[in-house]
Amino acid sequence: MYDERFPGLRRRGFLAATTGAAALALVGCGGGTENTAEKGSSTPRRGGRLRAAFAGGGASETLDPHLANLFADVARAKALYDKLADYGPDLSAQPRLAAEWESNKTLDRWQVTLRKATFHDGKPVTAKDVLYSYRRIADPKQTFRAKASLEPIDLDASRATGDNGIEFVLKRPTAEFPNLLAAFGAYIVPENAGEASDFDTKPVGSGPFRFVSFAPGRSAVFRRFDDYWEGAPHLDELEFVVANEESARVNALLGGQVEYAHELNPTTARAHEGKGQVEIIRLRNSAMQAFCMKTDRAPFDDKRVREAFFLIADRRELVDGALSGAGVVGNDLFGKGYEYYDDSLPQRQQDLDKARALLKQAGAENLKVTLDTSAVAAGFTEAASIFRDQAAKAGVTIDVKMGSKDSYWSDILDNGTLCCYRSGAMPIEAHISQRLLTDSTTNATKWQHKDFDALYQQAQSTRDTTERAAVYERMQRRLYTEGGFLVWGFADWILGTARNVKGVAAKAPANTLDWARFDKVWLA
Repeated sequence: MYDERFPGLRRRGFLAATTGAAALALVGCGGGTENTAEKGSSTPRRGGRLRAAFAGGGASETLDPHLANLFADVARAKALYDKLADYGPDLSAQPRLAAEWESNKTLDRWQVTLRKATFHDGKPVTAKDVLYSYRRIADPKQTFRAKASLEPIDLDASRATGDNGIEFVLKRPTAEFPNLLAAFGAYIVPENAGEASDFDTKPVGSGPFRFVSFAPGRSAVFRRFDDYWEGAPHLDELEFVVANEESARVNALLGGQVEYAHELNPTTARAHEGKGQVEIIRLRNSAMQAFCMKTDRAPFDDKRVREAFFLIADRRELVDGALSGAGVVGNDLFGKGYEYYDDSLPQRQQDLDKARALLKQAGAENLKVTLDTSAVAAGFTEAASIFRDQAAKAGVTIDVKMGSKDSYWSDILDNGTLCCYRSGAMPIEAHISQRLLTDSTTNATKWQHKDFDALYQQAQSTRDTTERAAVYERMQRRLYTEGGFLVWGFADWILGTARNVKGVAAKAPANTLDWARFDKVWLA
C-alpha cells in the first residue's frame, strides 16, 4: 500500500519531513522480559528484515554514538554499540560489557572487570577501548551528552589493570558509580575510532548488529552480528526508517511498509487497540509530565505560591485530558516506581480553598502568570489549557504562551516563570544531579540550595543502601513540600507493531535496556 499523502515513502524508507520532533529532552531506564507482543507466540524464529519507523533529525543525523540525542539516534546506537552497564526496570544499573564492579571502602576507587566481547572487526573489547571512549566523551572541546555524567571520574588517574580490567579513580566518593557506566550516550567504541565522519561510513561497535548502510534523515540498514557476546539476534537485518509525522508512522505500519512504529499518540492507540490489525504496546512510567515553576523569581520565589499551585492541580483531570488517560497521576516527585522513590507521602489532591488562602497569605491574590508551552511534546498544549481552567477556579489568571518546537527546550531552561516540562526515565540520583543541584546544567526550576547539595553529597558517599535511601527520602520530602516541579503525571510510551512481530518488551520505559532491543525481536 502506498499513501499519496507521504510521497517520500518507499520500500527502502522515508524522506524526513520535519526535524526535531523527537528531541530527547532527557534520559533513560530499563526493562523486563514480559512481552505483550509475545502472547501466544512460538519459539523465536530466525531470519527476515524488520523495518522500524522513528522520528528523526534530518540531514544532520549521525551514527556517532556519543552524539546520540534523539530516540532514533539511541535506538541505532544500541544496535551497533554497547555500554558498560544499562538501566534495569527500576532504574538500577545492570551489567553489560562490564561483567562486574567493586569499590574500595572509601568509594573513590572502583575496579571494573570486562566480559569477553568482540568488535565487529573481530578485535576484542579491552580496557584501552573503554578508557579511550570515556576520554573522548570527556574532551573539553566537545559537547558529548555523557560528559556531565562521567565528570566524577578522574580519567587522567584511571588506568587499565590488564586487558579486561580498569581501575577508575574518582574525584569524590560515589556510591552509585555504576549509574555512570549506564549513562545516556556512554557507549564503548574501539580505541582511536577516528573522526565523526567515520562513524557514518564505517562504524565498528560491539553491538548485536553490524553496519550495512546509512542515509542521514532517511534510513539505516544493519545486519546480524553472529559473534555478539549475548547471542546473535534472531533477525537477519534491521532497517531504521525516518518518518517525523506520527500519521506517517501509523500509515506505514497499517500499510505494511514497516513492522514497528515508535511513539504513537494515545488517540491512535485507542483507535487500533484490540482491533486485530496491529499490536499496541504501552511502556508504563516512561515520561514524567510536569509544570516547572522557577523558584528564583516572582511569584514562585515564595514557597506559599508554589504550594498553592500544587493544590490547584487536579492531576486526574490532567492525565485524562492531556494524555487521554494513557498514564498515571503524579505526586510532585520524579521517578514513580523507581529505586529510592518515596511512595510513603500522601497523594496530593486538589484543594482550591487552601490554595486561595495560601495565595492571600503571600499577597498574591488575583495573581496573573504566563505559562509557556509548545506542541513539542504530546499533551503539552492540552495540559496548559486544562491547568489554565483549573487555576481560574482559584482566582489565578494564566496566560498560555505557545513557543517554537525548535527552540522550546533551550528557551525554557532559563526564560519565563512557568512552563510545561517532561522527562524520560532516569535514576532518581541522575535526576537530582542533572536538575536540582546549585550547579546543575539543566536546572529548569532554579532550585539552588546548599543544604540540599550537601544531602546529595551525603547520599553519594553512603555505602549502605538502606541508609542512602533514607537520605534520598529526606530530599524528596523537601521537594514535595516546596520544590519547583509540579509533577502531575507519568505518561505511557506507546509503540505499534505488526502482528507477526514478537519479543518486544512491555516493561521497558523508553530509553532503557530493553527498550528498542531489536536483537531480542523476531518475525513469526
